[in-house]
Amino acid sequence: MPDIHRGSKKWLIAATGMVVVGVLLGGAIVVVKVSRGFLGSGNWGVLTPFFGHHASSVPQASSTSALYAPTNDYEAAVMGAVHNALPSVVSIVISEQVPVVSQCQYDPFGNLPSQLQPLFGGGSSFTVPCNTGKTQLQEVGGGTGFIVSPDGLILTNKHVVASTNASYTVIMNNGKKYPAKVLARDPLQDFALVKIDATGLVPLNLGDSNGLQLGQTAIAIGNALGQYSNTVSVGVVSGLERTVTATDQATGQQETIQGVIQTDAAINPGNSGGPLLNLQGQVIGIDTALASGAQSIGFAIPIDRAKHDIASVLATGKIQSPYLGVRYLMVTPALAKQQNLATSTGALVRGDASGPAVEAGSPAAKAGVQSEDIIVAVNGQEIDANHVLSDIIETYSVGDTVTLTIDRAGKIMTVPVTLGIRPASAG
Repeated sequence: MPDIHRGSKKWLIAATGMVVVGVLLGGAIVVVKVSRGFLGSGNWGVLTPFFGHHASSVPQASSTSALYAPTNDYEAAVMGAVHNALPSVVSIVISEQVPVVSQCQYDPFGNLPSQLQPLFGGGSSFTVPCNTGKTQLQEVGGGTGFIVSPDGLILTNKHVVASTNASYTVIMNNGKKYPAKVLARDPLQDFALVKIDATGLVPLNLGDSNGLQLGQTAIAIGNALGQYSNTVSVGVVSGLERTVTATDQATGQQETIQGVIQTDAAINPGNSGGPLLNLQGQVIGIDTALASGAQSIGFAIPIDRAKHDIASVLATGKIQSPYLGVRYLMVTPALAKQQNLATSTGALVRGDASGPAVEAGSPAAKAGVQSEDIIVAVNGQEIDANHVLSDIIETYSVGDTVTLTIDRAGKIMTVPVTLGIRPASAG
C-alpha cells in the first residue's frame, strides 16, 4: 500500500515551500512600495541581488509633479488660483546704508597708572567692535507686493516701504530684479504703491471684499520671513470686521487697524503686502499683521479700501485721500446713556486737544455740519462699531458727493457733502 503519511509529508513540504516563496515575494513587494514611497527611487537597487534585472525594470517617474493630479475640484481650484497668481506676486527687498563695524585694538588696562600697567601685562591689547565711520548698502528686511497694472505699479503695505532713507528692489517670480520707486504712501491706511520700469506685466484681479463670508477659503502668498519667496498657505476667513493694534517689529511703531479680515492661513513676517486670495484667484485682502503668541491668526486689510488709492495713483500719480474734515467720538450705548444722547450709535462731532470739531474751510464746514451733531449714516450706511465713519469715507473718492444723515439735538436731517482732498496737515 502507498505510504499515505509519506505522501502527505511530500505535499506538506511542497506547500510549505510555496508559502515561503509567496511570503518572500509578498514581502519584497511591500519593501518595494515602502522604498518607493519613503526612501526614494535610488533604493530599487537594494533588491537586485534577489531579483536580478527584474527589479530595475520597474518604471520610474522622472518627476513626481508630472504624475500628480488633484484629488478633487477644491484642490484643483486652489492650485489653479496659486498658479495664476504667482507671476504677479513679487518680493520687495529693503536695503539701507549701515555702519561698517570693524575690530579695533583696545587695552583694558590703559587707564591704569603707568607703574601698575606692567602688573597686568601692560602693553597687551585686545580687539573690540568699533564703528569706522564708513557705511555700506546692506539688506535689512523684506516684504511682499503684487502687480496691479501692466506698466509696473505694485501694491504693498506702507510699513514695508516706510523708510524714506532706504532703497527698494523688486524681485519678480522669475528671479528678475528691478529697482523700485515709492510713488505714494496712504496717510491713513497701511497701503503704499511702488513702481518699477517694466511693461507687459499681468496684474492680479481685484475681487470684492464686501461680500466675504466666514469659512470661505483664503489663500495667502508671500515672501515668508523675508527669505522663502512664493510661500503659499491655505485656510479660511475666520473673522470679519476685527480691530487690531499692529506693531512694526522693525520700528516699534503701533497702528490701530479697524475692520480687518481675520484668517487662519499662515501669515508670517515678510508676508506683509502680499495678496489674500479667494478660490477664483481674486485678491480679497492685503496681508498686513499676525497675532503675537497665537496659532494661525493673521489679518488682512480688505482690498476694497485700496481700490481708490490705486485709481488715484493711476490717474494723478499720487494718493489723493477723500476728506470730510471732522473730529468725532464713536457713540456707544454707554456714552449715549452717560451724556443723554438721542441715539446709541453714530459719530458724535466733537473737538479735542488736537483741534476743533469741524475744520475751518473743510467740506464738512462748507456743508454746515456743526459741533455736537451726530452723524448716523453716510449714503444710507449706518455708522456703528463695525462701520466707522472714517472707514466709510475712505471707500469714496475725492470729488464724490455723499449724503450725511445727521441727528442734531433730536432732529433728523440730511446734508450733502462733496469730499475734498485730505491736506497734508490732517495726517
